[in-house]
Amino acid sequence: MTTTVERTEAVAPVSSTSDKSRAERRLGWYLAGPAFAVMLLVTAYPIVQAVFDSLFDYRLTDPQNSAFVGLGNYGVILTDSVWWTSFGVTVLITVVTVAVELVLGFALALVMLNALRGLRPVLRTVILIPYAVITVVSAFAWQFAFSVDSGFVNAWFSFLGTTADTDWFGTQGSSLFVICLAEIWKTTPFISLLLLAGLAQVPDVLQEAAKVDGATWWQRMRRVTLPNMKAAIMVAVLFRTLDAFRVFDSVFVMTAGANNTETVSFLAYRQTIERVEIGLGSAVSVLLFLSVVLISVLFIKGFKVDLSQARGE
Repeated sequence: MTTTVERTEAVAPVSSTSDKSRAERRLGWYLAGPAFAVMLLVTAYPIVQAVFDSLFDYRLTDPQNSAFVGLGNYGVILTDSVWWTSFGVTVLITVVTVAVELVLGFALALVMLNALRGLRPVLRTVILIPYAVITVVSAFAWQFAFSVDSGFVNAWFSFLGTTADTDWFGTQGSSLFVICLAEIWKTTPFISLLLLAGLAQVPDVLQEAAKVDGATWWQRMRRVTLPNMKAAIMVAVLFRTLDAFRVFDSVFVMTAGANNTETVSFLAYRQTIERVEIGLGSAVSVLLFLSVVLISVLFIKGFKVDLSQARGE
């Protein structure tokens, strides 16, 4: 009889927790379901249409002579060096910008977390200013700053005794440097806010216990802070990586793809809009979409974050 009672008491909380979790999920679907359905309808049609168009040799200026080629467009793209160059440039921009933004964003999040209570709103407002600027406007500002004719960056270097006629957009390396710099300046605030939310979720009790045990600042950071904000780091890195992999505005404004700075998004634009090759452009867009999906899966599997546990379920 005693064993039966103990088993009942042990099972009851699990059942209660499971019922609560299911109820919360149902409520979540009720609240988000209508918006999810609208978003699905809005996004599903362009995706399906792009997949359909990618199977045809279809040029907008000659729609009567379109022909079904199956996966032929994908074969043309994947065997072309232009695709791999664009893909490599996209990966380079993504890796550099996300890595730098993660470090800077974490530093800014620590500053905002440890700032005096009266200064926190001011700091958050100031830090958010770059993120509030429209990407195209930001790109034009950075292009103007680094322009060889009217830019003031070269004037700054002239004070150091160097030449003042450096053409920052004349080579691939310097062009990508400016593009990455503009992206880092623009989106670091986004990373910092997400990481600040993660830092706020780290229990103060664990920090105090680590201090009592004599742990240094770095040991507390590595053993307490970072493990407890793993979910926030995953969300920040994932969202920013997906956004960086689709970079278009900065490249379009600053270089227009010159000097081998063309990204995958810009390649899709050039094939679809400039060359009106709807079939090839759609195939590039589909490959970009599949790359983004693959990145999402790899990140979620790689971080191994239990989001239900992070929510306290």
